[in-house]
Amino acid sequence: MHRPLLVAVALLALSVGSVQAQTLVATSNIIVRALDRTFDFTSDTTTSVRDSKIVLAARDDAASFVASQGVIRGAQLEAALSTIRSRVPEAQQASDQVLAEAILAR
Repeated sequence: MHRPLLVAVALLALSVGSVQAQTLVATSNIIVRALDRTFDFTSDTTTSVRDSKIVLAARDDAASFVASQGVIRGAQLEAALSTIRSRVPEAQQASDQVLAEAILAR
């Protein structure tokens, strides 16, 4: 008698988890695309974020951060996150995880 209810609850929990994962992926993709457009944009007066020495130096820290699911936070990554957020308006609301993945994607 309780088995159908348990199955229904389990299916509901799985579908909610799937929706949350899809939302996270969609949000990550939006931020990465916005960062990519900004990384590719250069002007005469500023250097692109993509070519920033601070961001380039943070790749190892970003890899550690992503691999440790946010536990390992290096100083170079912190500097890069601050730099990106100050130069890219779309990145101000992005999570550290999304930005670290964007650093690695470059």
